[in-house]
Amino acid sequence: MSSRVAIEFLGESGLLLRVADDDEARANRRIHALARRLPGKAPAAVTELVPAYASLAVLFDGGPDPSATRTALRAWLEREAAVVDDVAGTAQRVHRLKVRYGGDDGPDLQAVADHAGLDPGEVVARHCAPTYTVAMLGFAPGFPYLLGLDPALAMPRLDAPRASVPAGSVALAGTQAGIYPQAGPGGWRLLGRTDAVLFDPARTPPVLLAPGDQLRFEPA
Repeated sequence: MSSRVAIEFLGESGLLLRVADDDEARANRRIHALARRLPGKAPAAVTELVPAYASLAVLFDGGPDPSATRTALRAWLEREAAVVDDVAGTAQRVHRLKVRYGGDDGPDLQAVADHAGLDPGEVVARHCAPTYTVAMLGFAPGFPYLLGLDPALAMPRLDAPRASVPAGSVALAGTQAGIYPQAGPGGWRLLGRTDAVLFDPARTPPVLLAPGDQLRFEPA
């Protein structure tokens, strides 16, 4: 089944394209295929493209006639969205991150194992088995929302968030996996920790992972 596209206004100088699909991974692939295709085809008025989980924000400079610019850009976006449909998508990069599972680095590993009816070693094996896709970055600079978690590991987030989660903590919440780029509060279940630096403002680009990238976890 094809995904469904809707385009709505985003303030006076933006449009928001949303993709609805029963297959969330397919919707995400379509968004990132558009995000890769549009920069080379965008009219001069477009100032920024911001892909998210199942939406793409198109920001623009309206010039002397913002209404006409918005109408023209909406028609352009509709044409481009019609071309990019049900794509398989190609990851820009593949990352492999070493993770220290359990212990102080993964204080929730046993709780996830108990919830799933598995032993901790099986949780680690199932967590490392998939190739994850970076669906979007959000919550904190460089924080990746990852598609691909084994459904058997799905578990609600903590009832009360921790006041401080160490940088590099590899976590899950619901059916998603993620990694905390910086130390800070958080309510996801912590399985382990990586030494990879996900966000460094002195680096170009500052983020290690980008939407559309693929990721594999490996036990350290």
